[in-house]
Amino acid sequence: MTEQITPATPDDAEEGDRIAGLRALPSWEEPEAYRGSVGRTMFDTPGAKDNTVTVLLPTDAVQQVPAQSLVRIDSHPDRRRYLAVVVAGPFAEPDGLRADAPAIVTTAVRGATFMPRYHGRVQVEIIGEQLASGTMVPPRFRPLPNSPVFVVNSEEKAAIFRVDGTMLLGVAAGDETIDVKIAGDRKSVLPRHTGVLGTTGGGKSTTVSRVIGEAARDRYAVILLDTEGEYTQINEPTTDPTMLAALARRGQEPGGVPNTRIYTLVGKDTSNPDHGDIVPYTLQFSTMSPFVVEDLLDLTDAQKQRFEKAYDTTKHILQDLGIFPRKGDAEDMRVSIELDEFDTGYPRMRLANLYDVVLLLHAKAAGDDLDQVSVRSPEFRGDHKRQVITRVQAVKTDAVLSWRALLGKVGRLMRLNVFDHPNTSPLDYDALLQPGRVSIFDLSDTDSPLLNNLVIADLLRGTQRMQDEHYQASQVPGGPALTKTLIIIEEAHEFLSEERLAAMPHLFQQVARIAKRGRKRWLSLMFVTQLPQHLPRQVLGLVNNFVLHKINDAVTISRLKSTVAGIDDGLWQRLPALAPGQAIVTFTSMTRPLLVAVDATPAKLRMVD
Repeated sequence: MTEQITPATPDDAEEGDRIAGLRALPSWEEPEAYRGSVGRTMFDTPGAKDNTVTVLLPTDAVQQVPAQSLVRIDSHPDRRRYLAVVVAGPFAEPDGLRADAPAIVTTAVRGATFMPRYHGRVQVEIIGEQLASGTMVPPRFRPLPNSPVFVVNSEEKAAIFRVDGTMLLGVAAGDETIDVKIAGDRKSVLPRHTGVLGTTGGGKSTTVSRVIGEAARDRYAVILLDTEGEYTQINEPTTDPTMLAALARRGQEPGGVPNTRIYTLVGKDTSNPDHGDIVPYTLQFSTMSPFVVEDLLDLTDAQKQRFEKAYDTTKHILQDLGIFPRKGDAEDMRVSIELDEFDTGYPRMRLANLYDVVLLLHAKAAGDDLDQVSVRSPEFRGDHKRQVITRVQAVKTDAVLSWRALLGKVGRLMRLNVFDHPNTSPLDYDALLQPGRVSIFDLSDTDSPLLNNLVIADLLRGTQRMQDEHYQASQVPGGPALTKTLIIIEEAHEFLSEERLAAMPHLFQQVARIAKRGRKRWLSLMFVTQLPQHLPRQVLGLVNNFVLHKINDAVTISRLKSTVAGIDDGLWQRLPALAPGQAIVTFTSMTRPLLVAVDATPAKLRMVD
């Protein structure tokens, strides 16, 4: 059979020529400005927010832009350059279909395979506009739609986030090539105070232990108020298998913190009796502001009036007996004139002196014979007792029940048996404020929130006064350098709880004064608590740096949102689900908050599960 060939029509010939011409055209090439980009900016929707932009990604670029990635947007065609960080995503979306389209849902639930082409989407928050000089300024405009988006490399990302410093904290989650460090050599960072917050098991102790070691290495004098005795073995290397494995992954070695010293109140034991440097000490009642003592004793208004009356009477007795100021001593006279009782107590006044005066005033109010009252102070006995009684008789007393209540509360202080021990030395603050020294105040054996608070209040005041003296000396030409100091307060909610703040105005004012002065004097405070909801807003207002571990309570998170600035919603949403050791970190030296995997501590911690 002979095959018949149909001749081509003129229309077919024209179509063939058109196709041949298309094949002869060069392939499409991406414009120079777009080469190397991973995505494009999208149009804004009615729900768009200021400083956030939607970026679409081709399928092969979705894995290149994880959460917290830093991207550069070269706005086209206005040629503005922006830096932004991924705050949500990456999400996968089907091309041209809704993610819940019936065709997709039906085939999925029926076990069929229907995978349409898809693309990625991320939401980015603009950090700033980058000028040609490299300077970062606040953005005045938004990137235009269809502008190319580029991933910033790790080295440039670390420089932009400004996570360089002298104290290693951990690595940025999602990019383990970026070490997150604290700028411990800048007054604008740690001296602006830090809060380490999170629930039990979130990794606070690991963070605190690592900060202690890094700060000591950076020549800080570290003072740790350890209410549970958890850190008394940090002079030894860790033996915890989990910590050892984590250190090995980071190429780090276990090791104890050198130059540690444990301080214990007189008569109290330490949780690490094998430590080679244990120093007992006594509190001095003369160093404590009477108004702070009123706060800590939780006195009523009537009891405060009687306490102040007894305190003033005790001062007059000490003056009558020549105990202070000593007769003819010019320095004593100068100190007595310049004395600020909102900051400190009356020199050489012992708690036993005040107790004896309250005892005598109570006896007078009850109509008892004062000569028959036995006093505890040796200097108030014998021939001096008549002078004491004369002073007490001159005081108007009433309401014996109120005096009795005050006597009970002052007696409670006496029974603590930690004040004015003649055979035990008070704290040597010069020894505390040595570069690289870690001083651990072990309060695990006190079993008394009142006693812990007395210790913390006295230590804060004493450290601040000594640091003030060192600061003045350092301002003299050729004077000694000022020692950087870090005070860490564990279980801070027990010291400054929201419930007690109204009843302790003088104590909070003292803490606030220390916080404000510390910024110029290299004195840094770190508040650590598992119950951040109990910290008053006024205390959180003193804090500018935060390390936020896992927090489950929605009310607490909402409260922190109004206090901690700069954390985007994406990070807040991650907070309840953070793994142990992960934390949202924001320091004043950083461009923005970051999710960080805190490095394991090389030192040994007690009470680690």
